[in-house]
Amino acid sequence: MALIALGVCGGIGAYKAIEVARGLQKRGHDVAAVMTRAAQQFVGPVTFEAITRRRVITDQFADGMNSDIEHISLAGDAALLLVAPATANVIGKFAHGIADDFLTSLYLATRAPVLLAPAMNTHMLEHDAVRANLAALRARGVRVVEPGEGYLACGWVGKGRLAEPEAIVEAAEGMLRPSGSLPGRLVLVTAGPTYEDIDDVRYIGNRSSGRMGYAVAAEAARRGARVILVSGPSSLPSPPNVEVQRVRRAVEMRDAVAAHGAAADIVVMAAAVADYMPRERTGGKIEKTDAPMTLDLVRTPDILEQLGRDKRPSQVVIGFAAESGEPARRAREKLVRKNADMIVANDISRPDAGFDVDTNAVILVTAEGDEPVPLASKAQIAGVILDRAEALLNRVSAG
Repeated sequence: MALIALGVCGGIGAYKAIEVARGLQKRGHDVAAVMTRAAQQFVGPVTFEAITRRRVITDQFADGMNSDIEHISLAGDAALLLVAPATANVIGKFAHGIADDFLTSLYLATRAPVLLAPAMNTHMLEHDAVRANLAALRARGVRVVEPGEGYLACGWVGKGRLAEPEAIVEAAEGMLRPSGSLPGRLVLVTAGPTYEDIDDVRYIGNRSSGRMGYAVAAEAARRGARVILVSGPSSLPSPPNVEVQRVRRAVEMRDAVAAHGAAADIVVMAAAVADYMPRERTGGKIEKTDAPMTLDLVRTPDILEQLGRDKRPSQVVIGFAAESGEPARRAREKLVRKNADMIVANDISRPDAGFDVDTNAVILVTAEGDEPVPLASKAQIAGVILDRAEALLNRVSAG
């Protein structure tokens, strides 16, 4: 099928790269492993050699006449450069064009798409320098498989562990064979709830698991789009080939949407943004008493309304309306009020649709009319939503 250059950096997640290589081979791909010096402290080259049936590249300067200038040769032959795990060190070198070993030289020499699966300590991942380096690489078209959360080798619990091998393989597949009619398009999706803190312990927010928005993001990525998912608090894993930006509060979601909304071809606002937030957040914990408690609440920013005001003629903006009773009528009012192109309405009173379930039944409300979509999986509903979004996009792009 395709030759994939698999870069392996120094980290405990290097052992998972063995399963990544095996998974890629099961999909029919040929794998050439490139190991940094630090990676060899965790896994021996002979292991990858046994699996890939290829010589493992460990040295910038191999023996022989120019050694076929190997990083140039592999750079031209590889259909994808995948680095898993990608350490903070190598991410920094990629971002700043430093080529001091085979892997970093390969990155500069190749014109193949690049996929990184970062893995590191939580504080390292959150450091401004690492975040800036990842942002710079993303701006150049590098895709990132978001690291998972859980118990880390350093003993901490948090975000930073290498994504599971299946997710990395799926992301690689998506880059090698983008399908559908959205290559070259940018799709911005919001998902999940927002939490508005009352104090250090309590918050108010809307119910949402994020499943519907995550399904839309995954489907858009399968269709070949570049997808940015702005997610409120959710336990769902990051979809393959999707850039995930996690936020907590409505103002943080507004800022993230504002940063990407102008450039997006399609915006799908599936998040259940809290409608109100405390005027002031109390530090520490408010002590419980027998007396009633009064909260002074103010409206959160109306992100969809702002998108509608700033919408480009060639842009499609889709909102959601979770209603109880007559969802289509209220969705139509919202369509006009927010200057949206489509509102996806659903009846939250149904036990088999809406919150915390894998199915949904919606009504797609546009200027042309209402289209009921019967009960189906949220993945199937996402497909229908994007079918209609593509039709709207083709119309505004042509007009």
